[in-house]
Amino acid sequence: MKKNIWALFDSRIGSVNAIRGVLQNLPQNKFDVTEKQISYTWLAKLPNWFKGASLIGLTSDAKEALTPPFPDLVIAATRRTSSVARWIKKQSQGKTKIVQILHPGPGSHLKDFDLIFVPEHDKSKEYSSNMIYTIGSPTRTNLKTMEEAKAKWEKVFEHLPRPWTMVIVGGAVKGKPLSMGNAEGFAMEVLKLKNEIGGSILITDSRRTGLQAREKIMSILKDIPAYTYLWGEEKENPYMGYLACADNIIVSGDSVSMTCDACGTGKPVYIYTGFEWLTPKQMRFVQSLYDNGYAIASISPKKLEFEGGKYLNVAEDVAKKIQELLK
Repeated sequence: MKKNIWALFDSRIGSVNAIRGVLQNLPQNKFDVTEKQISYTWLAKLPNWFKGASLIGLTSDAKEALTPPFPDLVIAATRRTSSVARWIKKQSQGKTKIVQILHPGPGSHLKDFDLIFVPEHDKSKEYSSNMIYTIGSPTRTNLKTMEEAKAKWEKVFEHLPRPWTMVIVGGAVKGKPLSMGNAEGFAMEVLKLKNEIGGSILITDSRRTGLQAREKIMSILKDIPAYTYLWGEEKENPYMGYLACADNIIVSGDSVSMTCDACGTGKPVYIYTGFEWLTPKQMRFVQSLYDNGYAIASISPKKLEFEGGKYLNVAEDVAKKIQELLK
């Protein structure tokens, strides 16, 4: 008999993709997955120590979707959904197991969770024996998804000269906008790389990039052959196609999810960290990728010698632990 899984999705795209990455590594013949869309009221901003195992802060529609029979497993990946997962386990009288991806936040009663997967750079004083540390977070990139995306998108880019460099632009960090200086610095790193190796760029940005920073970057890169997909454009998103088809990737280090996506391809990945942009936590994350051979700094004089070849696949490791948990 198949095991039932509820995946708690909210508006945090990176967290949703982390769960999707785990789910695609689970055998379909053993699990039935139901996606539960979680939406919030202003009360969701309350801290977890106050909300406890409850549905405080959920809209009525979200609450109505969380009715018995409860599943064998709930997967959550944000601080807000962790309270919901704990409520489900409580309602099931402990029969439902909980897997939390990313730290659930202060006051979240860590022992309520069956497994918690926490990126090493997110280590805190709050520790529990059910906590497993990882390098980065789960993503959707694996050999199967890359093969499928390549088959779909390679012909779309074939008019562009090789090598193809995927360019992933992040943006604001903790409400602090991407500065013009860092936007220019990032674009100049891309320009320098393409002057050295030639070819084209496959570029995308984030909703956090900001219009002015985007315009600065695109103006500097305007003479390089490119396929572009910029935030807000109404056309099919080629993001997975970029990852699958690129010969190398340059990415800003502010986004754990996008950087892990890049490192999941096994291709040469160059990370731009800028000046007074990334937080100490983000810098620890980037350094862990350097130390473990998944990426190299975009400013390194040895970057063109870096050949990649290591595949970061946290999602596969998490999926294996889930199967062990539900045996």
